[in-house]
Amino acid sequence: MTLSRDLSVTVDPSVTWDRRARLTAGVLGLGAFLTQFDVTALVVVMPEIGRDLAVNLPGLAWVIDAYSLAFTAALLAAGALADRYGRRRSLLAGNAVFATASVACALATTAPALWAARAGQGIGSALLITGALASIAAAFPEPSLRARAYALIGILSGVAMALGPTLGGLLAAWLGWRTIFLANVLPCALIALAVPRLVGEGRAASRTPIDWLGLTLLTAALGLAIEGCLQARDPVRCLVSLAAGLVLALTFAWRQRGRTRPLIDPVLVSDRTVQAVIVLLIAVSVGYWAVLVYLPAFLLAAFGLDAQAAGLALLAATLPMLVLPPLGGRMVQKFGWRRAFGGALVLIVVGNAVLAGAALASPPAGASAFVGALAGMVAVGAGAALAHPQLSGAIVALARSETAGMASAVTMVARQGGFALGVAALGVLASTESNGAGYAPMFGFAAVTGLIGLVACHLLPGDAARQR
Repeated sequence: MTLSRDLSVTVDPSVTWDRRARLTAGVLGLGAFLTQFDVTALVVVMPEIGRDLAVNLPGLAWVIDAYSLAFTAALLAAGALADRYGRRRSLLAGNAVFATASVACALATTAPALWAARAGQGIGSALLITGALASIAAAFPEPSLRARAYALIGILSGVAMALGPTLGGLLAAWLGWRTIFLANVLPCALIALAVPRLVGEGRAASRTPIDWLGLTLLTAALGLAIEGCLQARDPVRCLVSLAAGLVLALTFAWRQRGRTRPLIDPVLVSDRTVQAVIVLLIAVSVGYWAVLVYLPAFLLAAFGLDAQAAGLALLAATLPMLVLPPLGGRMVQKFGWRRAFGGALVLIVVGNAVLAGAALASPPAGASAFVGALAGMVAVGAGAALAHPQLSGAIVALARSETAGMASAVTMVARQGGFALGVAALGVLASTESNGAGYAPMFGFAAVTGLIGLVACHLLPGDAARQR
């Protein structure tokens, strides 16, 4: 198989899903695994990081949000950079940045140092995952093999999401939280050694311009919104940050209207059904992913679990993400978007309400409250698993075919932006009290966010067949 500058290929009909093909897909899939693992594995050690670096919950939110914000901004540019300078080169550069930043995270002795290193991880992750996915398309030109490769990547991502908290808890219990970051070094070394031997280089025939000013405006707007949420207890700083973020967001939107190739097309996001899916993406990001960040701290405060036990308990919330997504696809086909997503949001709302009840009941009724907490985690995990993978496809299906790539970008911004803002908002609402009752407002807010998503479901088509 040869790969030319315009990505034309000579397809070998004898190419099969052999050992080399599986190895290639597996090595490229390590990138997807790492980008997920370094979020989910970290949630169980947030309380320990807070104690070691003397950081409170709002400050700990930036440990997650620095990564998410940098990842979001870099991902919007990573595709164009990969097309311009080479997909394999982008992958290897991202891998090097990610490995270096991981070591910096492990060596960080102050919160600002950890925040900066986490931002570096986010930038590296964006280049790594973009280059890996683009390289899959080039390395497997035959559709059936490409489908198998993407399926393997999906499995690796699912394993990272489902088992990340458990593995992170085990690593932290045995060797300390810093080893979670050092554990990235070996997979990164494997990627660096194997990719040049297994994957060819590829570039696009034409170069996509990068709107650096637009990226800066969008990143700053989201960063100020996050800071405004974190400063909720200081009304003046909160309002100033939120107002400045709004101004930058409006400036970004105005700039996009005047560009022939905008980062995000205002026409696309002005569609009411697309707006509904964006609301659903944010609702799931807040109601499940952001809640997942604070569940270990809640389990520690309410039931006295350590990092290892909390990681095991979190399987109630994460295992559904590994086993239920295929059922979500069948539900969409059978019941349509409105009812399928509505049912998933009901589970998220009910699960967070049950968690709020368990938080209130935890001081006097520990055993029964713990059972309730597990039931709530199963519910939110099941709801997210049924909706999360299908929502990305919904925006792409609703968009015009020529804007499919931009629709994917909108999905990413809504998902990551909602997650970052949710982590910030829940970090303010979560209590620093020694018992779990103070976490009830946090779970209540997540339930209300799910209710807003449930209302947005009414704007969706009744079936999944609508495409432009």
